[in-house]
Amino acid sequence: MIPDLKIGKHRVPYPLIQGGMGVRVSGYRLAGHVAKSGGVGLVAAAGLALNSPYYSGKNYYEADALALKEELRKAYEIAPDGVIGVNCMVAVKNYDDSVRASCEGGAKLIVSGAGLPLSLPGLTADYPDVALVPIVSSLKAAQLIARKWHKGFDRLPDAVVVEDPDTAGGHLGEKLENIGRGDYDQYATVRAVKDYFKTQWSLDIPVIAAGGVWDRQDILHAVEQGADGVQMASRFVCTEECDASEKFKEAYLRCNPEDIGLIMSPAGLPGRALKENIDHIRQRDVDAGLRCPSGCLKKCAYKENQERFCIVHALDRAQQGDIDTGLVFCGTNAWKADRICTVQDIFDELFG
Repeated sequence: MIPDLKIGKHRVPYPLIQGGMGVRVSGYRLAGHVAKSGGVGLVAAAGLALNSPYYSGKNYYEADALALKEELRKAYEIAPDGVIGVNCMVAVKNYDDSVRASCEGGAKLIVSGAGLPLSLPGLTADYPDVALVPIVSSLKAAQLIARKWHKGFDRLPDAVVVEDPDTAGGHLGEKLENIGRGDYDQYATVRAVKDYFKTQWSLDIPVIAAGGVWDRQDILHAVEQGADGVQMASRFVCTEECDASEKFKEAYLRCNPEDIGLIMSPAGLPGRALKENIDHIRQRDVDAGLRCPSGCLKKCAYKENQERFCIVHALDRAQQGDIDTGLVFCGTNAWKADRICTVQDIFDELFG
């Protein structure tokens, strides 16, 4: 039996959260159609100002908040009764504004990682029905969040996502040297987090497994191992409804396992991506003499000393179809994509 999923006051028929993918890879179309099919759809908040009608080139933060509200509005046009939320990265400078804009735009939950979301309950205090879901990779991180939230805000998570840094795509919540050593046990962490909230707080909240989930067997395995649901991102890229360009999707269809690897983001976090063009991304910014155009990150090696590259614009270029000098984030299973299908096709395969 595959159960349904209840997070806070919100319930979906299938225990699946579609992972947030920026910039605008999981925008309103993907999030809306996942919600329409019975899962939790997430809009990725990062970088939405770019290529939005609100951006003048000088008002990044204001435009970012307006564009996020617009994505949510359009997503709810697709799934008026669906559960739609936002993935908000702690690492961005306008994190507080993104969280507030998410609430004002009608997000039913906020999933937050790329750092510890210690201030999240305070930012959402006026929206008590918005479910709060931190992303962690360790029991220690979950414990720290719980203690800080309880002491500062009398609030605890409505669910926790446990992300496997050995398989997940995008920014990862683990030190680079600890990834891929073979000693990380995701489902031991899932069970430990679940047990911690039960024994320490008398709270039975969903614990969601993220990273490396591709097919029905992966979901069944996750549930058998103690997870209440899964988060899937890469699987939804090669769908008609994904907001990325066709060339972005073709990069997934063409890639092999050896094309996928770890990079260091200018945000100071490791990430998993298609790695062969990383030098081209760097050289493009060097040749253009690009300085920090948006100031999007709290900590940025490119802004501070021109190391690596401007990540938000690299992600934006890839989303638009420039996969030569654009950054294509992906999980370890991206090579398994072999066709373009619909979101509903995936739900039928996973849960039919």
